[in-house]
This record gives sequence, structure tokens and C-alpha cells, in this order.
Amino acid sequence: MGDYQAEVFMNELEQHQNENDVERMKRFFKDSDPHTLCLGLHMKTVFQTAKRFIKMPLSEIEKLLESPYYEVRMGAVSIMDFQAKQNKLSEDTRKALFDLYIRRHDRINNWDFVDRSAPSVIGEYLLDHPRDTLYRLARSNNKWERRTAIVSTYAFIKQDELDDTFRIAELLIADEEELIQKAVGSWIREAKSLS
Repeated sequence: MGDYQAEVFMNELEQHQNENDVERMKRFFKDSDPHTLCLGLHMKTVFQTAKRFIKMPLSEIEKLLESPYYEVRMGAVSIMDFQAKQNKLSEDTRKALFDLYIRRHDRINNWDFVDRSAPSVIGEYLLDHPRDTLYRLARSNNKWERRTAIVSTYAFIKQDELDDTFRIAELLIADEEELIQKAVGSWIREAKSLS
């Protein structure tokens, strides 16, 4: 497990830290936890590093989710996304990814964390499972959980399964959060283009 430890991943990211880019990066998490810190990394660096750590155990990914650093948490959800997209992923691993995402949604608290991982980790899993979780998320007081509900349905849209997208959109259509409205609008347009 040594090479796939959270500490090794964080050390790799820190090697690319750029103080000059910290302020530029902060615009990506203006709506998230005010305690979020930034390393000043380009997302390309985060994604490339995450791809190399695709074999990271979920217990180590959870350590990354605990980080106060935006890029480290983006790395965590990116690793989850890469893992969920593997062709020969076992049902147990797929469920474990789903469970981790739901259980630690408190740390998946920015629009791009949700958009990066919800379709593959939540949506793809729910293609073959009851979708009650989506409706619970859509009714949540937490805006990131509500965004997860609609964004996850992209997996259904790709399979030409549009009913849940329209139902979730109907639940969220009057949501006062701009980031929910934008997601609902985008997914309705995407679904209508296929219907």
C-alpha cells in the first residue's frame, strides 16, 4: 500500500505548490467551506497525479477528503471518479465508493467536486440499484447534496433513461441556490436534446 498512501499523494501535490496561483484558485471555492485552503495548483496537475493513484485504498482516499486543501480534496474525488470508471470494477468496490461518497458528503462541498465525481460514483452505481438516495439528496437542506442529486442523473441521461432527471429537476426547479438552478437547467437541456 505504501505508494498509494494519502501522505505520498499530498507530498506529490505540494511539490507543485505555487503561491502566485493561490488567489486565482480561490474563485473556484467561493461558495464552499470558508475554512478551505489552497495550494495554488493547476487542475491538470491534480488530475494527472490522481490518475497515477487510481489504486489508492478507500481508507486513504478518506484521509484526503479530510484535508483542508481544495486541491487535495479534488484529488480525492478524482481518484474516486477514475476508480468508478474502471471497466472491471467489482460490485463490492462500486458500492464502497458510493457509500464513501454519501457518508463523507460533508467534505464534498463544492460544485466542481460534485460535478467531477457524482455522475460516475453515484449515477453509474444507481443505474442498477434503487434510486431512493437521489430523492433523499434532492430534498436535503445541504445544497451540495441537492446538486449531487441532479448531477448524478447524467449517468442516466447517457443511457437514455430520462425520467429520474425530469423528476429530480421538478423537485429542484424552485431551488433558490444559483448553483442548483444552473445544474437543473443544464441537465434539463441535455435530457431534452435526447427526448
